[in-house]
Amino acid sequence: MSYTVVIPTIGRASLAALLGQHGRVRGDASSSSHRHAPAVIVVDDRPSTSADLQLPQVGIPIRVLRSGGKGPAAARNVGWRAADTEWVAFLDDDVLPEPGWAVQLAHDLYGLGPDVGASQGRIEVPLPTDRRATDFERGTAGLATARWITADMAYRRAALHRVGGFDERFARAYREDADLALRVIASGYRIVQGTRRTVHPVRPSGPLASVRVQRGNADDVLMRRRHGPGWRHRIGDGPGRLRRHGLTTAAAAIALAAAAGRHRGVT
Repeated sequence: MSYTVVIPTIGRASLAALLGQHGRVRGDASSSSHRHAPAVIVVDDRPSTSADLQLPQVGIPIRVLRSGGKGPAAARNVGWRAADTEWVAFLDDDVLPEPGWAVQLAHDLYGLGPDVGASQGRIEVPLPTDRRATDFERGTAGLATARWITADMAYRRAALHRVGGFDERFARAYREDADLALRVIASGYRIVQGTRRTVHPVRPSGPLASVRVQRGNADDVLMRRRHGPGWRHRIGDGPGRLRRHGLTTAAAAIALAAAAGRHRGVT
């Protein structure tokens, strides 16, 4: 049993903390009964014109590849296709594996039958304890119960080959993981839950967070086209946002029209 860790990145500062943590948890694996420490591939998904990615000195060999700013799906494809191990463990660049993660991952993968195509890690999202969580923070906390997210997801490389990897038409970090999982399951594999744990901190939302969320509606349309009208139920998701956004927009338009009518009546 062997695996490669693949981390796509756009150069966020959180990558240094992840690599530092991974250097420590990899040391756990090296000192355990698992003699072969895993390879690490960081895929730089910034535009090709960007300067070389600056990585911290963490005491582990890291291979850096480029994907040209095409999105996380394309970056992960570059990473797993460069691996030569039985398994590929994907981590996002803003997570922190808990101590013992490497050993637990090896335990999660060891002995899995050939019908198992992937093992999902357990995600923990810490929320503030001194104030009420924002809507964005509560939304991020939903990752703790989401199916098949690649924040911590290990795939059998043969399964990735069978389905062609990630669909690069999903250009954002949204739905590309669920799409892959549905195709892997449809090809005859099972996906199991592992015991390893990874912390996913809540990033600052920024002023355009709601706009970025609404852009995911296009990915939902692609999911329906690929997997049929029942795809939300199959991934354990709730009702879509598209109808709600449409109703909200329509209500706003009606309110504005009514206000304009009243204004003309007064004048």
